[in-house]
Amino acid sequence: MDLVSIILWIVIGALAGWIAGEVMRGHGFGLLGNIVVGIVGAFIGGFLFSALGVGVGLGLIGSLITATVGAIVLIFLLGLVRRSAV
Repeated sequence: MDLVSIILWIVIGALAGWIAGEVMRGHGFGLLGNIVVGIVGAFIGGFLFSALGVGVGLGLIGSLITATVGAIVLIFLLGLVRRSAV
């Protein structure tokens, strides 16, 4: 993996985390939080889309969509866990 790929992972993760935070909470998680949520969301989204047999296409837009959907699912699941723990 080269430096450009790592930078793209970080940028897409930050954007996806920010978008998911805006959709689910009304605000993001800060730069580092957005990156983590977006990258973890990319793995979740990739798993979900492949399990459902759905392809969103390759490229930056497809990666951003996949990461954003996965990040939204992650935030939703964390919200459920947090509510049940209280």
